[in-house]
Amino acid sequence: MASTPKAIHQTKNGLTVGHAGFAARSDADGTASPPQATHDGDTLNVRAIGNFGVRSLGVDTPEVSLPLPSDKNKFLSIGGSEWAAFLATPPTAASTKPSLDPALLAHLAQRFGPDAAKNHAQAAEGARARYIALLKADRDKLGKSDADFRFFLAFATEVIDRYGRMLAYVNPDQPNVPKAQRLKSYNERLLADGWAFPYFIWPNVNPFRKQPSLLDAVPNSSAKLKDATLDGARAAVKAARAAGKGVFATPNLLEPFELRYLSRGAPPDRWVINLASSQMKIYSPQKYHTIPTEDRLWVPAEYVELFVSKGWTKD
Repeated sequence: MASTPKAIHQTKNGLTVGHAGFAARSDADGTASPPQATHDGDTLNVRAIGNFGVRSLGVDTPEVSLPLPSDKNKFLSIGGSEWAAFLATPPTAASTKPSLDPALLAHLAQRFGPDAAKNHAQAAEGARARYIALLKADRDKLGKSDADFRFFLAFATEVIDRYGRMLAYVNPDQPNVPKAQRLKSYNERLLADGWAFPYFIWPNVNPFRKQPSLLDAVPNSSAKLKDATLDGARAAVKAARAAGKGVFATPNLLEPFELRYLSRGAPPDRWVINLASSQMKIYSPQKYHTIPTEDRLWVPAEYVELFVSKGWTKD
């Protein structure tokens, strides 16, 4: 079945573009006229033409398909023979440019082998199946059909990524239910079930914490990174990992972001903070493996100097 075109997407040359029409109206006419759609000289009300992709914040599930470094325009199944051959032999210093640090190469070597691709593909199938099961269960529990089931999306600092996907915490929409009785977000439940690796990226950490500016959002102490929701998610991941649930059932499974930077043929580029440490240190991208997965707070390179200006030191 052909998919509906995306309302916002990335073009082949890397531009993020969108498609929209005049705003929808609730009356019989259905569509606003130019005067009705125009609020002022720089604001136009529109409706999206096409669907939106939603990338769940805070989680990273195994990849279904990615390009190999040798052909970045062709997506291949991770469970296929090409990826199986690629992941059979550990990378070397010459595999990426600039090359990977010896300690990171040693870390990755434990995750390569004849079953690396198969294991990752099976985990991807498991994560997708779990998400589908949660969606179906919530739809049925709330007595909705596919057509009238609604989502509540909570956004953080960045709303849309370069691929045109919304960045959100995804919840069933329960507007008339007290907050304490609402179903948890799919982000939280996938982490607790062990079917997602944590992927906390600053500043998209808490959609319910007001941040007047990026500079004001940078913590000037490690204690200010503490957050009840974030700490709860970290504890859930730690418990899932200890129990060997979901993605943690297979020891040394390649994490999705690791597969992505190997696919790009480039080293990781986000810096990382250890949420379990009281030290105000921010570690270089290739040292991420020294920090447990649930304790990593990723910081894009463009924000690192903001942290330094608040007293954080690079390690």
